[in-house]
Amino acid sequence: MEKLTGLAAALGVLLAIVAGVVPNLGFDVGMVLVILGIIAGITAPTDMAVRVYVAVLAFPVVGGALGTIPAVGDYLNAIFNNFAMAAAGIAATLMSIRVYTMAKDGLMGLAGGSST
Repeated sequence: MEKLTGLAAALGVLLAIVAGVVPNLGFDVGMVLVILGIIAGITAPTDMAVRVYVAVLAFPVVGGALGTIPAVGDYLNAIFNNFAMAAAGIAATLMSIRVYTMAKDGLMGLAGGSST
């Protein structure tokens, strides 16, 4: 499973860069980036969740700042916005795992069992 999620993360980074430079790839890049992010997030450690949430917010801001650079700014802005899409997929998975864990622990607490 770790190889699959690692491959999804690597493909997400590669696609984000390629789609930032070549804007019309003939498919919905945002959707593919989110799906790759969701897959990559399956084995992501939950202790890095806050960093992922911050990255979702920071990537577009950094991209906007880099967008002011003449000649390459538009490409950098698009690349960082694509990174944000992939990070949003990872964040969605981490949030879903957290909600599932909270619900499972709550139900185990009601049943009087341990969650391990």
